[in-house]
Parts: sequence; C-alpha cells; structure tokens
Amino acid sequence: MPGAVKTEAVVLRSMRYGEADRILHLYTPARGRVGAIAKGVRRARSRFGGRLEPFFRLRIELHEGRGELLTVTGAQTVDGHARLREDARALDAAARACDAVGRLFETSEPHPGVFNLLCRKLSLLDEQAGEGQASAIGRAGALAFRLKLLLAAGLAPQLGSCASCGEREELVGFSGAAGGVVCGACEAASFPFGEQAYRFMTEAVGAPLHEAPDAPDPALGQVERAIAATLEHHANLRLMPAAGRSH
Repeated sequence: MPGAVKTEAVVLRSMRYGEADRILHLYTPARGRVGAIAKGVRRARSRFGGRLEPFFRLRIELHEGRGELLTVTGAQTVDGHARLREDARALDAAARACDAVGRLFETSEPHPGVFNLLCRKLSLLDEQAGEGQASAIGRAGALAFRLKLLLAAGLAPQLGSCASCGEREELVGFSGAAGGVVCGACEAASFPFGEQAYRFMTEAVGAPLHEAPDAPDPALGQVERAIAATLEHHANLRLMPAAGRSH
C-alpha cells in the first residue's frame, strides 16, 4: 500500500534527472531493488548533501505513491566508504559489484542475504583501499563475490560430480548448458577446466569473503568463463568483466 517506507539501502546507481533531481537504484534487504527519485538533491543547499551517491549505505525514508518510483524524504548515512572513494581500483571494483547485484537481482523480491553480502563486499573494499595487498579488490575477490551471488540466485554450478552423467572422476571440463563440471566422456560441448580453477570455485563458495582464495590468472580466467557461461545459459544475462584490465 502507498505510504511511508523506512529501510536500509545501498545506492547501486545514481543518475541525473531534470535540473536538480536524481534517479536512484537502491538495493534493500526486504524489498530487493527499488527505484527512487531524490528531488532537488543537486541544489547547493540540499539537505541530503552527497550521501545519495553510489556505494553509500543508508537508513533511508521513502514515500511510496502510485508511480513506479518512490520519493526520497530522508536519509542518514550508515557507512559512506570514504577510503574506497579515494582508490581508483577499489572504486571500480565497487561499481562492478553493485552492477552485478543490480542486474542479477533486479526485482522487488527480498534477498536479505544478498544485501548483507553486498554490504560486506563494500566494507572490505573500503578497508583494503590503498593497500598493496588488496585481495578483495582484485580479480579473485571479485569472482568469489560473484560465485556467492550465483549461490544466492539458485544458479550455483554443480561441482561434486559430472553435471551430465553424475560421474565423480576425471572432471576435466565445464559446460554452462549442463550447469557445471563435466567428465571426459561428456566434454564435447565444454571448455577445459583445470584442477586449480575447480579448487578455487569449491573453496570460494564456502569461505567468507575476507578469506577468499587466490589462484593463478589462467585458473581465474577459467572460473570467470564458467560464471559467464552459467549466467548466459540459465539467466540469459551477461555481466561486465569481474575486474578491469589493470587488475
């Protein structure tokens, strides 16, 4: 029903609208992804300041009318992730994480676990911004995050046995169409999937984000291809690469 809505939210995206407004894509624990308009936010004296920018975690007040967009009526910062905003690599990683959540979970269906996962990812990026050893910022951290999103979406690849015949030995390939790893006898429509890539995927799914495993670039390339194939075949979705070329 129309009325006031109070919720926590992460700003996934913020776009200019009209002379002084912004359209926001928000991710919330109980209402999934929602769209909202912040009226007058780009004026110099706006009471919202800069807190409606991407990657802010907020306690936000919204008015729900009859239109598709809710209206922002109040916002308090829970975490602005200030360090993240001063590190180009962390900023890029945050944008890719928010894009993945917004596109894979684009409906109003609640996924509180996804909200908490995104908040944890942004916090890790903020903690590691500017550090030489920034595991959450790199490709491995990004892929571990995406694997957890697949799990939350019910799209986790089958890893324990061949997705085609159930064989548990000689799992040498990955097939997006089949939905996971495949054995030598079923590898016709698959691509090579090595032991290091397999180990990374199995460990990353079960480990906390801050304990995400690492792997050599060739193995991470196979993991990224496996994630992309899974999304393309089972969600008809293509995401931007998990990390930029400089990573």
